[in-house]
Amino acid sequence: MLTEERYTLILQRLQERKIVKIQELMEELNASESTVRRDLIDLEARGALKRIHGGASLPVHRGLEPGMEEKSSKNVQQKTRIAKLAASQVHDGECIYLDAGTTTLAMIPYIEARDIIVVTNGLSHVEALVSKQIRSYLLGGMMKSHTKAVIGSIALQNMDNFRFDKCFLGTNGVDADMGFTTPDPEEALVKRRAHQLSAETFVLADSSKFGEVSFAKLFDVPEAVIIADSVPEPMRAAIVQKTKVIEG
Repeated sequence: MLTEERYTLILQRLQERKIVKIQELMEELNASESTVRRDLIDLEARGALKRIHGGASLPVHRGLEPGMEEKSSKNVQQKTRIAKLAASQVHDGECIYLDAGTTTLAMIPYIEARDIIVVTNGLSHVEALVSKQIRSYLLGGMMKSHTKAVIGSIALQNMDNFRFDKCFLGTNGVDADMGFTTPDPEEALVKRRAHQLSAETFVLADSSKFGEVSFAKLFDVPEAVIIADSVPEPMRAAIVQKTKVIEG
């Protein structure tokens, strides 16, 4: 098989599966491991894919972030499973922080704990919480029209008035070496501060987020419990070796 033919097949499989393994490509291309690895290196140099442990994934534009509406329409079933798992971690009488984001928003209908207090930087979140008669505080600060998240120095100052039993954060990327990341440094600061003020941190991530790396780092993988629908096999060993993962 010619080099360009191998490239075409690799990219086709990536579009179909989102993540491909080197072993699978070796079999489908009838090529050696060294040939497949060289092909992946060349395609990554072209910006066509991102190499991950044991394979490759679709590339991510590190400084770009989809809006709330676009996020809401993606991976809906996975987010619902994650949301139910996360909601089950909230217990009676706890004070929690809910990060702005579609997966944390999806938690709210499934929260059954009583007498809880919730602090959030998500406009949509506080509306849903109040509708459910949950005692809630919305951080002040600058509102991002794109994601409806409150960020900035005022939000950070507001947050310092609270301490949390648990916080639940969204992320755009989970990588065993690079940690949790998100495109916006301002939003990363708010997430990081919530983590610092919490006794326990949970990061909610569907399987598409694993192996991705965005522009701004939140913190390292061992610093939080991950709640996911599933961890893709190419990176499972590296992730579960570093932190607890709740899957469902």
